[in-house]
Amino acid sequence: MASLIIATVPVHGHVTPLLAVARYFTQRGDRVRFITGSRFAEVVEAAGAEHIALPAEADFDDRQDFGVTFPERTALKGAKAIAFDLENVFVRPGRAHYKVIEAAQSAEPADVVITEPAFLGGAFLVCRPLGERPPVVVCGVLPLPISSRDTAPYGMGLTPLRGPLGRLRNALLTNIAARTVFTAAERLAQEINHELNGSPLPFPIMDWLRHAEAIVQFTVPEFEYPRSDAPATLHFAGPISASGSQAPLPSWWDELDGSRPVVHVTQGTVANHDYRQIIEPSLAALADDDVLVVVSTGGRPLSTLPPLPSNARAAEYLPYDELLPKTQVYVTNGGYGGVQYALRHGVPIVTSGGKEDKPEVAGRVVWSGVGRALRTETPSPAAVGRAVRAVLGDPRYRVRARRIAASMERAGGLSRLAEIVDRQLSGRRS
Repeated sequence: MASLIIATVPVHGHVTPLLAVARYFTQRGDRVRFITGSRFAEVVEAAGAEHIALPAEADFDDRQDFGVTFPERTALKGAKAIAFDLENVFVRPGRAHYKVIEAAQSAEPADVVITEPAFLGGAFLVCRPLGERPPVVVCGVLPLPISSRDTAPYGMGLTPLRGPLGRLRNALLTNIAARTVFTAAERLAQEINHELNGSPLPFPIMDWLRHAEAIVQFTVPEFEYPRSDAPATLHFAGPISASGSQAPLPSWWDELDGSRPVVHVTQGTVANHDYRQIIEPSLAALADDDVLVVVSTGGRPLSTLPPLPSNARAAEYLPYDELLPKTQVYVTNGGYGGVQYALRHGVPIVTSGGKEDKPEVAGRVVWSGVGRALRTETPSPAAVGRAVRAVLGDPRYRVRARRIAASMERAGGLSRLAEIVDRQLSGRRS
């Protein structure tokens, strides 16, 4: 039996896939302690793991509008929004992340720490020699953020540009971002590492994943930008998520009978307070089309929705494993986990832009050829309508989405992750 620590920031889209990981390892008999926000204690324990709460300074409720806590964040977009979040939402709590892992280690040494890119206590942990700490395996629950000569800086949402011109563009943008956008976060990370480890941080904070023992990205290579300088420790396991089939069937379910194309529209379970991001313009755009628009509010009351046109139906939650095989287009505001879920079923995508990692998700949707991206957080109904009709009318989007689905089927999922974790266990015990 292995002793594992799983650690995530208290964000629903980061916690949910790691809950599936916790459940897998506990069911095979491993001891799992799960460090995350206090509001997730019940679901962590339901997964069979022991919950360890983050300290108050690193705990927050992502269901609340970050604009209330950080009013200056509201006006930021693209790389500047990423940089603000990196400094204030992720790097600053990294000190507490590190200390809670250290306390758990002191109480009971772990064989492996499993974490995710935004839990920046992992960055300060990997600065210590491997013999003084357990191996660290990073689970990729958002688009791969490591820098590369083949990609633009993370957060800009720019797709790769091949050849010498592309590498020149990337080098220039990386230099500019390092000297401007990411300066404050890097300075703070240096200060924290000096305090915790007594030395400078030996790498850019966004690149800390390269120094973990393994990176297991929760997608397939066909949906991630190729990097000729990717570390040998990078692996792909395909999407890992909890079951999407636990929601009851709504009363209108029989209308999904194939007589009209189904367009599913969702803003997920967190960024669903401003329906202008994708639900509202989608309802307006498709009101007169011969489609069935199926909306999920992600738990918000249906009364919060704008008036539904005659061709729209709604539910707070929907059973995705039953819905997605009936869906022709998945329309989203860009949550990484939801996009992976749709692609697992071979469904093409229309996505808006926005903050956090959403521009990077949108870039990969376009680059992989599985859909269209609307480069704004609040697209117009006309733009949404054009994109949905284009995806419905061009079979190449579905063909590419199905190719990715086939690759995901072969990727291994949780068993692939377990192989990589067990490899670290074997090396530690030999």
